[in-house]
Parts: sequence; C-alpha cells; structure tokens
Amino acid sequence: MDVGSALDSLLAIAVVAALAPLLLGLFPRLRVPQVVLLLAGGIVVGPQVLGLATPAAVEPLADLGLGFVFLLAGYEIDQRLHRQDAGRRALLAWTVSLVLALGVVGLLAWLGVVRAFVPVALAMTTTAFGTLVPILRENDMLRGRLGRYLVAGGAAGELLPILAIAVFLGIGNRFVALLSLAAVVVLAVLLGVASRVMRAGNRLATVFVERQHETSQITLRFTVLLLVLLLAVTERFHLDAVLGAFVAGMVLRRWAGPSAPVLEEKLDVAGHGFLIPIFFVYSGMTIDLRAIAEAPLRLLLFFALMVAVRGLPALLVHLGVLSLRERVQTGLVTATALPLVVALAQIGLRNGTMLPENAAALVGAGVLTVLVLPTVAVALHRPAVQQDPRHEAPAPEDRRAVE
Repeated sequence: MDVGSALDSLLAIAVVAALAPLLLGLFPRLRVPQVVLLLAGGIVVGPQVLGLATPAAVEPLADLGLGFVFLLAGYEIDQRLHRQDAGRRALLAWTVSLVLALGVVGLLAWLGVVRAFVPVALAMTTTAFGTLVPILRENDMLRGRLGRYLVAGGAAGELLPILAIAVFLGIGNRFVALLSLAAVVVLAVLLGVASRVMRAGNRLATVFVERQHETSQITLRFTVLLLVLLLAVTERFHLDAVLGAFVAGMVLRRWAGPSAPVLEEKLDVAGHGFLIPIFFVYSGMTIDLRAIAEAPLRLLLFFALMVAVRGLPALLVHLGVLSLRERVQTGLVTATALPLVVALAQIGLRNGTMLPENAAALVGAGVLTVLVLPTVAVALHRPAVQQDPRHEAPAPEDRRAVE
C-alpha cells in the first residue's frame, strides 16, 4: 500500500477521532460513551460504507493503540485488590461466570450451534476493562465505593481470560505458551526490581527525574519502547503481547515511583490523545457488517448470553455491599466485552474450529455490549455526593485502587 493511501486513511481516522469529543461537548445531553462514536465512525469511514480508509493502512498504529489500551488498564489496577473484599468478590463472580459459560456453551455445542467450545466459552467471561477505563474515568465512575468494585471486576474479567487464552489458545505448543507466561512473570519481577533501584537514589534515578520533561520525555519513551518491543517479539502471538502490556501496566506505577503522577499524565496524552482512538476507529472498520446482517439471531443470542453469564453473577455476589442500582451498574460494566472477543474469534477462525457466522456474530455481540451497556451504566450513575450515606467512603489506603 502506498504512502498516499496510508495518509488518506490516517486523515479519515483523525477526523473521526477529533469529531467524537467535539460532538459530546456540543451536545451534553448525548450521554454516549466516546468509544461508541469512535466505533461508529470507523464503520462509516471504513471499506464497507464510505471507503475513505482501509484497516491495513493503519494496522501497526492500531496494534500500538491496543497495547496502550491494556497498558493503561493494568496501570489502573492496584495489586492489593485481591486482598480486599472487592477483589475477592470479583474473583468469585468471574468463577461463577466461567462455570455458567462452560455449561451454556456446552449445551450449544451439543445442539450443533457452536463448534469452537473453548473460545466461545471464554468470550462469555471477558470484560473490556481497557475499553471501559476512558468511559468510566470521564464520567467519574472510578472513584468511591462503586469505583473500587468496578475496577476489581474489570481486572478479573480481563486478566484471568487473558491468562487462559495464553495457555490454552494463544500458541499451538502448550510448552511454549507456558514459557511465554513465565517470560511475562520475569518481566514483572524485573520491573519490580527496577522500581527498588529507582528508589535507591542512584544516578539512574536522577537521570530519569531530570529528563522526564520537555524534549527528553525519557519515562514516556521507555514506556513506548517496552510496548513496541512486546509487540515486535510477539508479532505472531499477539495475545501474549496483550498480556505483557497488561502486566507491565500493573507494575508501571510502582516502577515510576514519585514520578507516577507525571507519567500518568504523559500516558494519557500519548494514549488517549493519539493511539487509542486509532485502535477504536480501526476496530469499527474491521466489523463484518454483511456477516452480521446474515445471522442477526446469532448476534442477539450471544449478546444475551454475555449479559446473563457475565452480568448476573455480579448482581448476586455484591449483595450487601452495593445498592441495587450499583449492582446493576457493576453487572453492565463487567458484561461489556470487545477486544478479547475479537481476538478469540480470530483464533477460532485461524484454527478452523469456529464457524464464520459464529465469529461475526460473536464480534457483533461484543460491539453491541460496548454500544449499549456502558451507556446504560453511565445513565444510571449519580455523583458521589448523592450516594447512599449509609455506605462509607473507601479507606485512605484503598483510594489508589480507584484513582
């Protein structure tokens, strides 16, 4: 593809990315998550409608944007969550979802509706936390009691399926898959050691502090280097790069140390200002509208199963700690899925185990969850000052988990 065509595609995507927040600013009553407008804009400028842009022209930038999505998702998570009530309930809810998914998809496989048992079952348990972070943040839903449980539920619904995919589906050789996971663990350990070195006050720490602003931007450059390295090394096994980006984000705040607030601002600028919108517009461009139109009932079936399998356990698990409205919001948020659903559909098609109509319907259902569920959750949201006063605010030591 020539440079001119690539620039034309990038220009069309830039127009969509710029117009999305503008429309939300001009029409404040339009309580639609920005990602919905980006996906819809991708469909419009993509090859199936106006044909102003082609996915292949911006695929490398979209891959980097996907890496930033998972990096920032991991960055929002406090590793202490699993020791808190929110983390334990999130793990229980995901486990219940997994059991339900295995049972429901097993029945569909017995009926001959589904052929790729494992990918479809895992798709029912995913949460698009990386996709949801900008939505939740811009609507101030990551703070307070509700925010703590939303973060925990999103983390469980994204990290645990990624681990399962990497082991069971990401690579044909199971031994290599386990080595890949071990490599990610080593990465986390190395970054943890690096954080201690940074706090030791040596020359390296001084260089990072002195050169993190103006033209050097050393912390941001090393973050981008880490992401590009992961994407390059795992080019043929993209899910492992996603896992690495997610884990890297989890330890990045600790690695940054005192520079964490500064680095967070830089990541927001680079990610949400440029790369992440490209990924969402690209995702809209790749949606197979014709296949979805040919099997609308499958799409609605998968959509209903995603809401039931992933959302209903949240209603039950959070009894006693969240109000009914907040439990509904938690169920809607945790049932929202897209990036991993796309990846699972691609794996099923590549392995020849998933029917093409099921792959298209599964992706379409994931898109529908992004279009509908966060919008309803946002519409139900109330400012923190209006929350039930009987529930106390999170303890000071827990606020990092939701800020």
